[in-house]
Amino acid sequence: MIIQDKVIVITGGASGLGLATARYMANEKGARVAIFDMNAEAGHAAAADIGERAMFVETDVSNDESVRAAVEAVVATFGTIHVCINAAGLAGPSKVLGKDGKATSLARFAQTIAVNLTGVFNVMSKCAEQMATNEPEAGEERGVVINISSGAAFEGSIGQCAYAASKAALLGLNMPAARELGAVGVRVNAIAPGLFMTPMVNELEEKVVASLLTVVEAPKRLGDMREFAHCCAFIIENAYLNAETIRLDAASRLRAR
Repeated sequence: MIIQDKVIVITGGASGLGLATARYMANEKGARVAIFDMNAEAGHAAAADIGERAMFVETDVSNDESVRAAVEAVVATFGTIHVCINAAGLAGPSKVLGKDGKATSLARFAQTIAVNLTGVFNVMSKCAEQMATNEPEAGEERGVVINISSGAAFEGSIGQCAYAASKAALLGLNMPAARELGAVGVRVNAIAPGLFMTPMVNELEEKVVASLLTVVEAPKRLGDMREFAHCCAFIIENAYLNAETIRLDAASRLRAR
């Protein structure tokens, strides 16, 4: 799919990897981007910074009506949706048992699942409904979905039960969704990013960053957010890539602790 002038929905697009991708797609690829995020202040600021190629919609991805209204707002403004990048997520620290030996709160576990898994399905399905009405590009594809997983989907650390489970579930979602939506010309892929130099990481002490680097193999550095955005662009542009998960992590593997 050619990215120029396409409409891209990015959840979690007001900060971090989502924001970096929104900027990259609009400023360097000529796309129109719709930022879905709960942070209204950051979202409006991001859209204003990008300019006329961007819009912001305050959205709770775990809420059915919120996402439906957000998708309708995008269609009303930009006419359609071609790409959906699901980058919104909660870290949601969660063990099986707490420090007191008691079972972890189910509500905490459920909240992470609601955003990281149910929220992804919610946005993907409503965007795919719109994508299916597009005219097929090159006679074959109408849309692209990119769901953001994590290295924790493969090697979750202690305390990541909810997060790792939610991110692993996205990998299971890939194949059946790609097989189903392929019939209407929509591809579904995932990215499992490793450690990236996000604004949050930038604020960490030098010794903490050095500790993170010990699990990164080569290149021996944290990822540049533009490299993540570039990976999203590659998935969009390569029409033969479907139902795959790309581990974008410099061969890093998370430790137990």
